[in-house]
Amino acid sequence: MTAPRSVLVSLEDTPWYHCVCRCVRRAFLCGEDQLSGLNFDHRRGWIVERIQQLAGLFAIDVAAYAVMSNHYHIVVRIDRERVLEWSIEEVLRRWTALFTGPLLVTRYLSASRGSMSRAEIAEVEALAEVYRGRLHDLSWFMRTLNEHIARRANAEDGVKGRFWEGRFKSQALLDEKALLAAMAYVDLNPVRAGLAETPETSDYTSIQERVVGLPEEVGSEAGSQETATIKNPEITLDGERLRPEAETHALPQASLMPFDPTAQTPWAVPFAFKDYLELVDWTGRALRADKSGYIETREPKMLVRLGIDGERFIGYSKRLLKAFGTAVGAPAALVNLCARRQAKYLRGIRAARAVFVVG
Repeated sequence: MTAPRSVLVSLEDTPWYHCVCRCVRRAFLCGEDQLSGLNFDHRRGWIVERIQQLAGLFAIDVAAYAVMSNHYHIVVRIDRERVLEWSIEEVLRRWTALFTGPLLVTRYLSASRGSMSRAEIAEVEALAEVYRGRLHDLSWFMRTLNEHIARRANAEDGVKGRFWEGRFKSQALLDEKALLAAMAYVDLNPVRAGLAETPETSDYTSIQERVVGLPEEVGSEAGSQETATIKNPEITLDGERLRPEAETHALPQASLMPFDPTAQTPWAVPFAFKDYLELVDWTGRALRADKSGYIETREPKMLVRLGIDGERFIGYSKRLLKAFGTAVGAPAALVNLCARRQAKYLRGIRAARAVFVVG
């Protein structure tokens, strides 16, 4: 049941990533399973809640997410500068909110620190630097998220074994065009799949949360009581023992990233929210089956500013991210990445030239 490791793409001078993870079992992650007749919609709340809990502990912010029937998407920003500013004690407290940690760490965070030897303190400080690296590591973020959901789902189903596919997939988002495309792709997942008519009615998506708020069951007391009844075996990730569900369920939840059109705030999405909402609504209308071919003459100003072909953006909206490999961006960004990797070809260059170049 241990969450799978991911082979994370090398850091490509970008803090932005899109990730997707799928269930390995035929039974649904959430929604209604036609084979068993059972409904697992409540598991969507588990994922949203855990994503936001981890965002409150890791130096990783969440820009967009969508929880579907057998997979979920998430767009995140890694803040390496932030984690470097945390004190040793801050790092240890964040890490031990999720993992028990060794006894030396427990002593260091208690009144017993004064009785520790220099060698013991040095050992704890060395561990803190390991944890500091993990607290801005996308692989650790995803593994911790997936392990939590796997344990709860397996306990509910009364089964053992792997719940997720072998690896989550990640794509580096190299520029603003890639970030915009990824966020819109994620937020419009339910509309594209025919599960919702409008973005704001798309359950368990970041666009719905931003417009109307979280569903009541996310973080509810009922969920806390249900979690406390689960009997958990001892689970470790690379030797680190996860705390029991009952101890982590009440962790505070971080908000989604704010928007800042001035791009002066590093921890904000560099767009105006009203412009982004206009784009998502415009694209969503074009995707609706009963509005086939319906595209307003006036394209959203964000497409014009970023030099994105609106008609092609709509045309690629169902498969845009699938057209790229480990990185998404404008042609120049992909060419530069090829040079840095000393590679001859990078998947997605054709899609980038079609969508991200006007004229």
